[in-house]
Amino acid sequence: MKPMKLFSLLISIIILNACGGPKEPSELFEIQLEGKQEKFQLGQTVGVALKNKEGVTIGGVTYTIDGKELSKSDGKIIMEAEKLGAKKLVAQIDMEGKTVSVSKNIKLLSNASPEVYTYEVLATYPHDPSAYTQGLEFHKDVLYESTGKKGKSTLRKIEYTTGDILEKIDLDNTVFGEGLTIMNDKIYQLTWQSGIGYVYDLESFEKTDTFTYGKSKEGWGLCNNGTHIYKSDGTERIWFLDPETLVETGYIEIVTNKSIFNRANELEYVDGKLYANVYGKESMMIIDARSGAIEGVINFGGLKKKIEKSADWDEQNSVLNGVAYHPGRKTFFVTGKNWDKLFEVKLLKKSNE
Repeated sequence: MKPMKLFSLLISIIILNACGGPKEPSELFEIQLEGKQEKFQLGQTVGVALKNKEGVTIGGVTYTIDGKELSKSDGKIIMEAEKLGAKKLVAQIDMEGKTVSVSKNIKLLSNASPEVYTYEVLATYPHDPSAYTQGLEFHKDVLYESTGKKGKSTLRKIEYTTGDILEKIDLDNTVFGEGLTIMNDKIYQLTWQSGIGYVYDLESFEKTDTFTYGKSKEGWGLCNNGTHIYKSDGTERIWFLDPETLVETGYIEIVTNKSIFNRANELEYVDGKLYANVYGKESMMIIDARSGAIEGVINFGGLKKKIEKSADWDEQNSVLNGVAYHPGRKTFFVTGKNWDKLFEVKLLKKSNE
């Protein structure tokens, strides 16, 4: 190669390196939203613009959330998604015969505030006050319960009208029992921080398998809709588990019209809704199982005052926890950690007046 050509090539390489080479889309473009907002409600119309930092020629822009294109008109988009929570708003840009994309983190919330419910006690039944209740579920008029605390964690089969324990399995002293659910003639039970769950045969009441957690680091509550299992883990997420493999296949995030919420504990599924105890509170959420929107809040204030405190009572931790729906009676049953009573209740929507 001639010296002059070699010199020209070296100069070109130096200039290219000095310029940093081809720029990333995020260096060229930025999504700008009306009012510099980061929180939006479902269905909200928002002004949007694409900042073209270096005046690059582009053919067009589309905006998506979770891969679904958003409606756009007159420089505004409509915030839509099947699932709510923390999202990425993505701008797909036609540029020089190819498509590039940039994104912006947003929070997509519910477009309605939760309705407020109270309750009516229909009946009261005895409950073992030594039971640190973590999971509760009916199957064919029989109540199944999971209890916690290391050295006291159990799985129980109970005659709910008398409180008699029909069968019981004691968990290893090293684990802390958590939620349970029943599906396809199997009982699934979580532990708290051990990263392991158990599978039992419903008929024989014997442990048949174990499973480990994925991205959900802890075990809190379980329920199912007949197709897949829902699992809470103490975060804003409720996970979907494949009932055969117990692998996490997705999640929803729990939201109100104002914020993302992270206190769901024990779970129950009824007609497309998740009923979830609020950890440490005398209340329960009604969550849309598809979107994650909190549609209702049930105030169970006053229920704890009906409990006779036993030797196992812990003023800080003996809180409301445990919700089971009885399909035949079409009523809910609730109790708490170390409560001596199980309450059959009817939920009542409070008037706006």
